[in-house]
Amino acid sequence: MTRTVIVGAGVAGLATAALLARQGHDVEVFERGDAIGGRAGSVERDGFRFDAGPSWYLMPRVFEHFFELLGTSSAEQLDLRLLDPAYSVFSEPRPDGSPTPPLTVPYGQERVEEAFESREPGARAALRAYLDSAGRAAKMAERYFLYNPYTRPGPLLRRDVLRALPELAGLLTTSLASFVARRFRDPVLRQVLGYPAVVLGASPASAPAIYHLMSALDLAEGVQYPMGGFWELVQRIAALAEAEGARITTGADVTAITTSPGAGRRRRVTGVDWRSADGTVRHAAADVVVSAADLHHTETRLLPPAARTHPERSWRRRVSGPGAVLVLLGVRGALPELAHHSLFFTRDWDANFDAIFGDAPRVPDPASIYVCKPSQTDPTVAPEGHENLFVLVPVPADPALGRGGPDGSGAPAIERAADAAIAQIARWAGIPDLEDRVVVRQSVGPADFAERYNSWSGGMLGPAHILRQSAMFRPQNQSRRVAGLYYAGATTAPGVGVPMCLISAELVSKRINSDHSSGPTSPQPRSTR
Repeated sequence: MTRTVIVGAGVAGLATAALLARQGHDVEVFERGDAIGGRAGSVERDGFRFDAGPSWYLMPRVFEHFFELLGTSSAEQLDLRLLDPAYSVFSEPRPDGSPTPPLTVPYGQERVEEAFESREPGARAALRAYLDSAGRAAKMAERYFLYNPYTRPGPLLRRDVLRALPELAGLLTTSLASFVARRFRDPVLRQVLGYPAVVLGASPASAPAIYHLMSALDLAEGVQYPMGGFWELVQRIAALAEAEGARITTGADVTAITTSPGAGRRRRVTGVDWRSADGTVRHAAADVVVSAADLHHTETRLLPPAARTHPERSWRRRVSGPGAVLVLLGVRGALPELAHHSLFFTRDWDANFDAIFGDAPRVPDPASIYVCKPSQTDPTVAPEGHENLFVLVPVPADPALGRGGPDGSGAPAIERAADAAIAQIARWAGIPDLEDRVVVRQSVGPADFAERYNSWSGGMLGPAHILRQSAMFRPQNQSRRVAGLYYAGATTAPGVGVPMCLISAELVSKRINSDHSSGPTSPQPRSTR
């Protein structure tokens, strides 16, 4: 059997382990932390359980396809609940300080069209055309781009791709902000349609309009929630990997990917050196190594200079997605003012993004923030009579901002951002006593991302999805310098987010198996071994 070592037990590492083990590889996963999950981990305190990262369940076909590759289904693995409303959007209060009624985004395209029309006459027809375009782009992306290992040009020369080139060219050379502004006047509607750029680690002004395809997911298909949160998803993927024979070792810090001379200038992977929790350094021999760790860390820390496809100098030209201040709150009493998902958008979005991505980066004030209240749907995440809030404040990717901590003990910049976010939610949503009702508070800052996940620049996502860091222009899933070395996760192709991490695992499998197809792989029987 092929001896395969996987670095990191986040979503991408676990998914890769499951797929390769099913194909007959002898798989061992080394996880630096004390628990699996990586950025999709979990925090438990005083009866509350917080998802510490992803919380939007979008692109259900990607999840379904991944489970099919393992001989199962989403229905068998997860208890999915459809959210209605999908989310609410809060704007800045009126001049007299009173809250502005939020825009509620319901489930179902017809109802979404009605909500848009109520804010801007004529928006119904404009949204219908917009979502038709988004749906076409999403289907094209799934068939030819997201699952494409870009090892052969043939799939991109297909007749339907060539026929769509004029439309694709327009979407790639226009910013999402401009694309939306040509079709809608209402500032809140523009923000709703521009928000996918933020999910992808970019600003609407820097992300290409092709990413309007994301609106076909939440506005047309709806938003779901897996009961137990994304922590349940992580556990299910880990269980599937172990059922296929993969072994997962936590507290195992990989310190080097080892190589030997190969053909020509290319080297050959030989395994990894790793340090156990007691400080003992060991070596694990391998025919294949898949690093699901941060790509910058993999290339600049785990590999010797001669083996680096992406050396330090190449990262100076790259653009990081935002950093984040996360605030995990346990709140006494009900919060009917908030939906399961809530977005708080500042009036001056340009200033907000300039603070994060501009030449003089700083924590935005006020900030556009995201709030998840999973206790709206899932009673297991909070004690009875309490609510669970996950608050995300996008900030510059800068570890110098500091770490978070429990109960206000984090770095000053992190706790100021947390205080401001709590006050903003209270004021904008009309919950004046919110701060007084907080019984659990835990913050996380960019320095935590850098230290826990070896995250490049302390970013929460990875390289931003600007055009030159998307699709075939994004770092791909195989080393050009080391045979047998592959990459998975948000910092490589196809990009950020849990669905993309699942696809990255499949792209690794494709490259190992010399599969050059551009679409999802057909499920295969389990390998006999």
